[in-house]
Amino acid sequence: MTAAFKRALVTGGAGFVGSHLCERLLAAGTEVVAADNFATAHTANVEHLLDLPGFRLVPRDVTAPLTEPGRFDVVFHLASAASPRDYFRLPLETLRAGSYGTEHALDIAERDDARFVLASTSEVYGDPKEHPQREDYWGHVNPIGPRSVYDEAKRYAEALTSAMRRERGVNTAIARIFNTYGPRMRPDDGRMIPTFICQALSGKPLTVAGTGRQTRSLCYVDDTVRGLLALAASELPGPVNLGNPHELTVLRIAEEILAVTGSSSRIDYIDAAVDDPVRRCPDISLARRELGWAPKIEMAEGLPRTVAWYTRNHPLEPLR
Repeated sequence: MTAAFKRALVTGGAGFVGSHLCERLLAAGTEVVAADNFATAHTANVEHLLDLPGFRLVPRDVTAPLTEPGRFDVVFHLASAASPRDYFRLPLETLRAGSYGTEHALDIAERDDARFVLASTSEVYGDPKEHPQREDYWGHVNPIGPRSVYDEAKRYAEALTSAMRRERGVNTAIARIFNTYGPRMRPDDGRMIPTFICQALSGKPLTVAGTGRQTRSLCYVDDTVRGLLALAASELPGPVNLGNPHELTVLRIAEEILAVTGSSSRIDYIDAAVDDPVRRCPDISLARRELGWAPKIEMAEGLPRTVAWYTRNHPLEPLR
């Protein structure tokens, strides 16, 4: 489905999901320009792509106008801090990436009459009162809480994307991505999967927030990228949920990671984060029906792959 794209712009292309997306586009014969300011990404994520024909990595901050020459036929806007640790550290930058950054990426899509795909998030649903979450649910978000810098940046990005489609005829699509995991998440990312894996591999206690009974739905990164490409190749405007409808408690996820790593680490409980969602699970009926998409890689396969990557790339000294 990606072969139809001749040239793609991927903002946030050196990030976790962005680097996997660039990889898949290149494999399909698409020329790729990856733009990143490296605030939360690293060149190591795309180091294996740098010498490939058709790939170019450019240092760009999307909060400034994008002036990449040549015509693109698809623009993927992924540039943003995505983990609470990062957007708490970069609150204003996160808001600007969602506002100015989205506008500048949309400007490129309008200039080139390109398909535009916004990587939005399940965080637009906040701490949801509807379960599972469907795309027509408007959400339950604290607009001034600490998480609002990310939640509201993405909600604004969706509003701007939708307005550009209505008023200017830009060919846009919105993907609401649920918890994605896999290789290339930074060890210090702060999100659940890399934190638990690194704690387990180093023999430290796994720190479960709150009671551990809150739920998440984990989608392996290859499935998420496949969904983004399917959406780009379609005419669907979205928003469309991309996630795994298999819901698990955080405690269960911690236990699974202990089993995969063979760690004897204990589980410690820490205070829950402010506005941390109690339940999070997507309804993917729309993606199944319109895109023929559903996740294929179960946690029993995805977690070992992810742990193996950390073991190879970030060996940790066990506690003595």
